[in-house]
Amino acid sequence: MSSYKLDKQKYRYLLGTLVFIIVMAVLTAILTPVIVHITKDPQSFSDFLATYGSLSALAFIVFQILQVVIAAIPGEFVQIAGGYIFGVFFGTLYSVIGILIGATIAFFIARLLGIKVVNKLLPEKSIDKFKFLINTRKSEVIIFLLFLIPGLPKDILVYVAGLSPIRPLRFFSIYTIARMPGLIGSSVIGANLQDKNYIVAISVFAVSCLLFLAGFFARDIIMHKLKASHDQTVL
Repeated sequence: MSSYKLDKQKYRYLLGTLVFIIVMAVLTAILTPVIVHITKDPQSFSDFLATYGSLSALAFIVFQILQVVIAAIPGEFVQIAGGYIFGVFFGTLYSVIGILIGATIAFFIARLLGIKVVNKLLPEKSIDKFKFLINTRKSEVIIFLLFLIPGLPKDILVYVAGLSPIRPLRFFSIYTIARMPGLIGSSVIGANLQDKNYIVAISVFAVSCLLFLAGFFARDIIMHKLKASHDQTVL
């Protein structure tokens, strides 16, 4: 009898997992081009959110949640648009709320469903780069640096962190602090575009691009050094 119950639970889990993977795949295919199209022009995004009236801030937060959970959606467009529409303070605040809720969902999806399901949702090559974090309890500093350095796939890292032994509250604290400089920078760009302070907007954007390119092209070196540092710590 107990064996029957166990098999029943197993099949329910497998069926639920399969349904979840299919839903996520469909949402990714449908929502990614739509959200990119809506958010790439801050004024168009502003007009779109205006249709929600007093709920425009909530609608923006939903966009932020989706761009974290659906890792294929680039978050930069949404974050810059947040500063353009709501200003630096509220643009940053709403972005923080959105990415924290999105990160919480992604983190616990990974923690509850495990690496096999995550491998189905995300590119396996991307996950392989960060697998050294999964089996260590001393990953906090490395996770902080990975989220702080521009040019690394932040949303994929959230799923990887969910597979690691890091405590949820500790992770969310690290995640928030590490993401703040980038979120503030994006809001500053958006707010200055709205105010037509193009010199400031272009200057901050140029610095952001340089940091992103530096992180992007040096990502393999950075990952190698962080992994080496981690291996030495473990030994």
